[in-house]
Amino acid sequence: MPQLIFLPHAEHCPEGAVFEVESGETVLNAALAHGIDIEHACEKSCACTTCHVVIREGFNSLEPSDELEDDMLDKAWGLEPNSRLSCQAVVADQDLVVEIPKYTINQVSEGH
Repeated sequence: MPQLIFLPHAEHCPEGAVFEVESGETVLNAALAHGIDIEHACEKSCACTTCHVVIREGFNSLEPSDELEDDMLDKAWGLEPNSRLSCQAVVADQDLVVEIPKYTINQVSEGH
């Protein structure tokens, strides 16, 4: 079973986190299930960028992003070549190292 390795983030997981996840699960759902409260203002519908993450390792194991996700990512703060929306990034068979960006463009925290 692949592992998700979250790098430390002052707000969401100060110590970082490592856990196993089933292939086919989204990065966001796996994070939420393990207490990492990544914002997701659009309720996982690929309509915002609040769940933007950077995949530091394992990026090529993910299915390519589609046009809708690419259009949304263009609006994300701190966009990098290995950026993905965690609600759309589905874990395959390789470990992923995930960084949650320091900022989001969400004007109001939804309190999820």
